[in-house]
Order: sequence, then structure tokens, then C-alpha cells
Amino acid sequence: MTDDEKHLDLLAIFHFVVAGLTALFACFPLIHVAVGFAMIFGKFDGSNPPPALFGWMFVILGGVFVVCGWSLAVAILVAAMKLKKRVSRTYCIVVGAFECMLMPFGTILGVFTIIILMRETVKQRFAVNQSAHTTA
Repeated sequence: MTDDEKHLDLLAIFHFVVAGLTALFACFPLIHVAVGFAMIFGKFDGSNPPPALFGWMFVILGGVFVVCGWSLAVAILVAAMKLKKRVSRTYCIVVGAFECMLMPFGTILGVFTIIILMRETVKQRFAVNQSAHTTA
């Protein structure tokens, strides 16, 4: 097993881990969704409850953040599987660039992904696997 193969295997494993962490942390805005529904259905006591419009803002924005986070987690998961199969190098580079937004683990993983996938020997390995994958 060459160094490139070891590095690609490690990248795939770390992508699986970061995908799981991203999916987990993307669940935090569900608290906002719950608070928003509580505002909409009037579950806050007091003489001056918040208007339902604020509740809808909480629900919509929280839902958008959850969906975006889960979508990014799925994209990272797909990149992990593609790295494991050594196909779709461009897709893996693009996902690595998006991972740079996820401080600190995603940034480190994204930078290393881009660096490793730019190696000439890795490019050749992906090209061979891509052509074998499309003909099969």
C-alpha cells in the first residue's frame, strides 16, 4: 500500500467522521423550530406574548439551517464514499472547499483533502479508477 492510498483511506475515514459531526450539529436549530412552534400556538404565558410572525421566523430560519446542515452532511458522506472508491476527484475537491467553512475540523480536513487530491499521482489513480468505473 502506497502513501497515497493510505492518505486517501484516512481522508475517507475522516470524511465519515466529519459528516456525522456535521449532521449532529445541524440538529441544534431544531430548538429554534420548537420555540417557534411554541410562539405560534401561544404556549408562552404572560400579558404580552410574542406575535405569531416571530414564531414563523424561528420555524422557517431554523428549518432552513437544519436542511442546509443535513445537506452538507450528506454531501460530505458522498465524498467519503467517492474517496473510498477513488472516483469523482472534482466532486471531492469541491466538497473539501465547502468543508473549510466548518471550523475547526472541517477546515483542517478540507485543506488536507485539497492538498492530497492535487498530487499528480493521486490524479492518475483517480483517472484510472474513473475510467474503470465508467466502463463497468
